[in-house]
Amino acid sequence: MIYRSKAPLRLGLAGGGTDVSPYSDMFGGAILNATISLYARAAIEPIPENKVIFESADRKEQLECEAVFPLAYNGKLDILKGVINRVAKDYGIPSGFKLTTFVDAPAGSGLGTSSTLVVAVLGAFAEWLKLPLGEYDMAHLAYCIEREDLQQAGGKQDQYAATFGGVNFMEFYGDKVIVNPLRIKQKYLDELENNLVLYYTSTSRLSSSIISEQQKNVTDKKESSIEAMHHLKEQSVMMKEALLRGEIDKIGEILDYGFQHKKNMAKGISNTQLDEIYEAAKLAGASGGKISGAGGGGFMIFYCPRNTRYAVVDALNAFGGQVKRYHFTHQGVNTWTI
Repeated sequence: MIYRSKAPLRLGLAGGGTDVSPYSDMFGGAILNATISLYARAAIEPIPENKVIFESADRKEQLECEAVFPLAYNGKLDILKGVINRVAKDYGIPSGFKLTTFVDAPAGSGLGTSSTLVVAVLGAFAEWLKLPLGEYDMAHLAYCIEREDLQQAGGKQDQYAATFGGVNFMEFYGDKVIVNPLRIKQKYLDELENNLVLYYTSTSRLSSSIISEQQKNVTDKKESSIEAMHHLKEQSVMMKEALLRGEIDKIGEILDYGFQHKKNMAKGISNTQLDEIYEAAKLAGASGGKISGAGGGGFMIFYCPRNTRYAVVDALNAFGGQVKRYHFTHQGVNTWTI
C-alpha cells in the first residue's frame, strides 16, 4: 500500500507578516491569501524492516536510519524528522516505512514551501494511521511542529492555507486563528489569474532571519516597523473588499501600497536587484506588485491590468528569472491510498 498526500502552495496577497508573533499577540493580525496549482507531495510506504527511509526527490537527498523515535536532528531533512517525531510521540508509528517527498517550488522561494510540506507529510500519516485530524487540528499541529518542536521562526498563515485551500481571509489573535473562506465570483478569479504574473527571481533566501528581525522590532517597540504592520493589516481588508466587489483593477494599487510599507518592517525584505525588477515591471505596465513571503528573494507577483501582462513578461525575462504559470485552487490538503 502507498499512502499519498498533496497540499497546495499559496500566494500571500495582503497582510503578510501580521500573522507573526508577537505582533499578532499584541495587536491581532489579518492575512489574505490564495492557494495555487503548485504542490508539496508526500508518499508513505510501510516496509518490513525497522527503518525509516527518506527520499527528498526534489532536493536529491536520501537518508536511512533506524526507526527508533525520536529521530535525532542533525541538519539533514530535519523538517521531515520533526513531523515523524511528533506523530510517533502523539499517536505511535506501527512499523518501518519509506517517506518520499517532492515540492513544486524551491525552498526559500516565498510560497510557503516548508509549512506546506509539513502539512503534506502530516496528511500522508493521517491517511495511513487514520488520525482524527480536522482542518484546524492539522494546521495547528503543523504550526506546533515548526514553531515549537523545531524552533523555526515564522508565522501561522502557511499551515492554514495549505490545509484549507482556496481564497481565505484569516484573522490571528494570539493562539486563536479564524479562517474565513471568501466566495468570489469565478469571473473575478479568472481575471485576477489572468492579470497576476508570478515571477521567480532565481534566488532564494532564509526567511527566518528576516522574520526574526521583524519580531525583534516589535519586541523593541520600533515605531516604524509596527506602523508598517498596521498598514499591512489594513491592506488585507482593502484586498478583501476589492475581490468581493469585483474591483479587480484596484488590486495593483493595493499590492503596491502594501509593498512600500512592508519594506519598513525589517531590513533585507527588498534589495537593489529586486527593486530594479519591480521598477521594470511597472514601467512595462504593471500597476503594482510585491515580493512573496518574508522577502529577500524568491517569487514576486505583479498585477498587470488590461493586456499589459505580455509586455511585463518580456521585461521580466530580461532579468534571467522565470515566469511561472499557475491556476488558483479551491481544495486544501488531499490524501488517498493506492
